[in-house]
Amino acid sequence: MNIKEQIAQILAESAKKFGVEEVDKLVVSFSNRPELCDFQTNFAMIVCKTLGQKPIDVANQLVENVAKDSGFDFSVAMPGFINIVVKDKTLAEYAEFVSADKNCGIEQVSNPRTILFDYGGANVAKELHVGHLRSPIVGEALKRLHIAMGNKTISDVHLGDFGLQMGLTILQLHLDGYIDKFFEEGADIKNLPLTNVTLDVLNEEYPKASKRKDVDEEFKKTADEYTLFVQRHKEPYWTIYNKIRALSVAEIEKNYTLLNTEFDYYYGESDADPAIEETVQMFVDQGLARESEGALVVDVAREGEHIPIPKKSEDEPQRYKNPMPPAIIKKYNGGDLYATTDIATILIRNREFNPDEIVYITDNRQSGHFEQVFRCSKLAGISPESQKLTHVGFGTMNGKDGKPFKTRAGGVVKYKDVVDMLVESAEQKLSSNGIVGDKELARRIGVGAMKFGDLSNTVVKDYVFDVDKFLAFDGKTGPYIQYTIARINSILAKASAENGKVEIENADERNIVLAVLKLNSSYQLCYDSYSMNSLCLSAFDLASAFSTFYNNHRILSEANENKKASMLKLCELVKKCLEKALHTLGIDSVEKM
Repeated sequence: MNIKEQIAQILAESAKKFGVEEVDKLVVSFSNRPELCDFQTNFAMIVCKTLGQKPIDVANQLVENVAKDSGFDFSVAMPGFINIVVKDKTLAEYAEFVSADKNCGIEQVSNPRTILFDYGGANVAKELHVGHLRSPIVGEALKRLHIAMGNKTISDVHLGDFGLQMGLTILQLHLDGYIDKFFEEGADIKNLPLTNVTLDVLNEEYPKASKRKDVDEEFKKTADEYTLFVQRHKEPYWTIYNKIRALSVAEIEKNYTLLNTEFDYYYGESDADPAIEETVQMFVDQGLARESEGALVVDVAREGEHIPIPKKSEDEPQRYKNPMPPAIIKKYNGGDLYATTDIATILIRNREFNPDEIVYITDNRQSGHFEQVFRCSKLAGISPESQKLTHVGFGTMNGKDGKPFKTRAGGVVKYKDVVDMLVESAEQKLSSNGIVGDKELARRIGVGAMKFGDLSNTVVKDYVFDVDKFLAFDGKTGPYIQYTIARINSILAKASAENGKVEIENADERNIVLAVLKLNSSYQLCYDSYSMNSLCLSAFDLASAFSTFYNNHRILSEANENKKASMLKLCELVKKCLEKALHTLGIDSVEKM
């Protein structure tokens, strides 16, 4: 049951009665003046020129031809707007439809597709930090959105496990004596344990190596060689690499689980290795690759092109940089680059899954890289023309000073420390409500607060990480919505009457169902924009509408049993829709708060 489509169809039929055929231009929108009407359209102003009439006259004709029992009240406003109010009976019917619908009234896609989501992107052997938070938060929500709307999804974490960080880490471990036994002649390297190599050691060794490479050219050169040895499966480097990878991935999985983030596949750059040589050869055979300073490159710039620089705000004027440089697909020493593995990964994914679209969720700063990868893939026929390749770039999570979020000492904040900070703050909030010792509840609230705080912003924009603001139990926050659900749980648990049929009898009840209608419409907005902020704001609006209803009406003490049953059914409707919205955002609902 799509209310907006019903209105559009009614007006389209009216338009055809006096010869207007341009009904494809008929768009019905939610009103920005809710005190006047629920929906609005400017269709009369669009087609008036074709008819040679004034907009107000066309609008009046459209309204006059509408049947009086349509379920909606139509009126005209200058200079030619058509205002639409949904009748109480129609809203009640919509509420009943949503209550019974397995999809909560969310409009399903007309042609379901298979979408592969690439997000997470943690680097093996490197500790997760605050910069790794947004990709799993945004990616998981977008994936769940597509599931909610009827698409098939495939999710891959795509670990960074084959780049320079592996060569740097293994070299530093070697120099510090952690892996000497692997280099002894005749060593049974497959069965040798990584003695004394723990996650804490890896968290010390990689940063040490990363700093050294910037000041020690010989060290950097050796690390490049080690990286190449891993990529070429040379022993003992290959075995050491696999042992480090297994140790690191186990911890990465735990961290992603804390954020309610699930992947179908824990593939990485290394899984593209079998297709690297074939991928490079495809460019060579088609005459798309050329040599440049010992490296192999592919020209991807287009004639007359300048590359747009991402805006930091909508008001900022568009600026451009130089034409896109060539994509390097083979290093001077024969090593592989990120572009090579990403292109080879597309080749493998198309053979294994054949998705209609591949969506990458990473930092905004990687937009140029993915544009190169996408162009290369199209040029070589690795990605068919019918396949959509999408990069969703997100902004930076900043501190209250507006700068990238760091520790007080200026260091990078660890991923786990951020989660622990949120859980601890949530525990303090709960203790003030008399709930003590429920660690899992605190995690659900803390993580939900952070995810809602992130997703309620337009994805491309930076945002401020503010624990106190995120964890507020009122305002546009995750805990406020969780609290609304907990409040409804309490009402339903105490109710003595059975839930009945929704009947709209006052403005508060109207506003609840209209908020449900807007919430369900927001799924499509998020789908089109690859940003979840509309769903967050609409969920808050529904929770706010319920709060007003709750404060103005005595649900449990209502004397009229039919009315009480109707209100309880409305409570259930709100709970169902809010739980669905939170689940789509990757946020847990709670029973109590």
